[in-house]
Amino acid sequence: MQQMRALLWTEWLKSRKSKVIWIVFAAFTLLPLMAGFFMFILKHPDFAEQSGILGAKAQLAGSADWPSLFMLLSQGIGIGGLFVFGFITSWVFGREYSEHTVKDLLALPFSRIQVPIAKFIIIFIWSILLTVWVIAIGFLMGWLIGLPQWSAEAVQHGLFVLTITSFLTITLSAPVALFACYGRGYLAPLGFIIITLIFSQIIAAIGYGGYFPWAIPALFSNVNGNGNVIGLTSVFILLMTSMIGFLGTLGYWRYADQH
Repeated sequence: MQQMRALLWTEWLKSRKSKVIWIVFAAFTLLPLMAGFFMFILKHPDFAEQSGILGAKAQLAGSADWPSLFMLLSQGIGIGGLFVFGFITSWVFGREYSEHTVKDLLALPFSRIQVPIAKFIIIFIWSILLTVWVIAIGFLMGWLIGLPQWSAEAVQHGLFVLTITSFLTITLSAPVALFACYGRGYLAPLGFIIITLIFSQIIAAIGYGGYFPWAIPALFSNVNGNGNVIGLTSVFILLMTSMIGFLGTLGYWRYADQH
């Protein structure tokens, strides 16, 4: 346990002192800001008419109220979170190969499996903090705009959907770690993320998104208008995909030759 605490503290310091994490926070802040801007346009029709095509795009968000804001944030996390959380994962694992520090980790008096477990925990913590940050900014935007339909039921449902969507999206970061280790750097996992994003849109559009793991979080966020419901088969597929990525990463660190 003491060894794991030492590893966690080391990984936390490495990530906290890096500019990459804070750049990711700044970039993902665009999600609640854009969601709030759409709500502002919908609440002020005159401004929407003057903005032309931007006003037409904002109509896709529905109406200017709290449930619509929560829905936009959930959909943004379900789609954009695949790239953001995946990017954090590819950086945490891939940097060890790009910076040639993996040999230093293997020289430490720790079990090989403990190192990736510590990295996964740190990734999960940063992903949760990033989600909380997006939700907090979203709340701030909603209050500043003065959105209607605020109620305990709306908030509870909105936070529930946001929480589940975020959890489903974060778990899909595990296969990214496996590609970062196998590819020994950033390029392979980033390419994998882009490919899954593209295929998730295509497969969801033809009606089979429930069987493609990377399309499932967006489906739960009601991106297709069918409600916040996914089948048990979809949940099983997503969890099995994440488990394969997690166990595959541990197995790679345990058995593969690290240079």
